[in-house]
Amino acid sequence: MRIFDPHIHMTSRTTDDYQAMYAAGVRAVVEPAFWLGQPRTSPASFYDYFDSLLGWEPFRAAQYGIAHHCTIALNPKEANDPRCTPVLDELPRYLVKDNVVAVGEIGYDSMTPAEDTALATQLQLAADHELPALVHTPHRDKLAGLRRTIDVIRESALPLGRVLIDHLNETTVKEAKDSGCWLGFSVYPDTKMDEDRMVAILRDFGPDRVLINSAADWGRSDPLKTRKVADAMLASGYDEDDIDLVLWRNPVEFYGLSGRLQLDVREPGTATHEGNSILRGGA
Repeated sequence: MRIFDPHIHMTSRTTDDYQAMYAAGVRAVVEPAFWLGQPRTSPASFYDYFDSLLGWEPFRAAQYGIAHHCTIALNPKEANDPRCTPVLDELPRYLVKDNVVAVGEIGYDSMTPAEDTALATQLQLAADHELPALVHTPHRDKLAGLRRTIDVIRESALPLGRVLIDHLNETTVKEAKDSGCWLGFSVYPDTKMDEDRMVAILRDFGPDRVLINSAADWGRSDPLKTRKVADAMLASGYDEDDIDLVLWRNPVEFYGLSGRLQLDVREPGTATHEGNSILRGGA
């Protein structure tokens, strides 16, 4: 079984997680730029973070046989902080990097005018750079947030078929599907979807253009949730081809829209990244 986790924040995870993910079948991940849990106080802190998504994290993942790509953006929560918004002017120099396969996470947190501006600006950047977009739907007022999101996408230069709307659930899936966007579901303890609910949605709406992710981060989360969904699908009667479609071919097709997806991983070795290895006491 091969698994592609299309939304996971490995910067927050340990190398033990990479080992466990590989053993579970994970062979590729996409790590979206996101909020780190406390406010950033200057644009420069974003740039160091973006550089780590483009350098250190792909190096670390490769040591465990996992291909790592990222998406780059000003996230919705920090779009409200005027200390952070100058990042929008610097995004173009990151969006040309080979390892960037989408603009994201963008979207809404509290549905403010500042978030409107950031979303519209970054959808235009995605269109300008011929990249797809990964869109975060808000944790509160999800249906209203989804409708507002779709309206802004429709007004943009980016086609709906190049947008992945994430963090969907039972209240938002139908309208998201009807919009023509790709459908993303985060399987995450307590606050988002679980395995059984995910299987029920697959039964009701089908597996086409559906991407399932763990969204694992610094909160109470589980980087093996993709494999647990696969096991739940098997238990409910889906076959290996259905699982391969949802957990591999769909994310490959969506992020392949960037023209940058590279799934070959060099053999783990003793190489270093800018003089550093992943080993304590190493170079």
